Amino acid sequence: MTSTTINIIKREGRRPSESFQRAKLYASIRAACLSVRSPDGVAEMTANNVCDAVIVWLETKPEVTSADLRRKATDTLKSFHPEAAYLYKHHRLVI
Repeated sequence: MTSTTINIIKREGRRPSESFQRAKLYASIRAACLSVRSPDGVAEMTANNVCDAVIVWLETKPEVTSADLRRKATDTLKSFHPEAAYLYKHHRLVI
């Protein structure tokens, strides 16, 4: 599944909602892993595992907020790569 009909409500509704895109989540998780110097293969495997878990979570929801999606992805990423999860969670605070 690369895209679903699940709507992601962006930042408190200030931006238009969009459909969930696995590729977008995958890229952000992979980037967080690479930012903490994970090998490329580990980053890719971690991103796939996180995306799979998030998609299972999304299956029963017609829409979620981007904050809820980030929270679920962070919680899942934490079990695979705690340092990357911290960076992913606090991406706006990192200089």
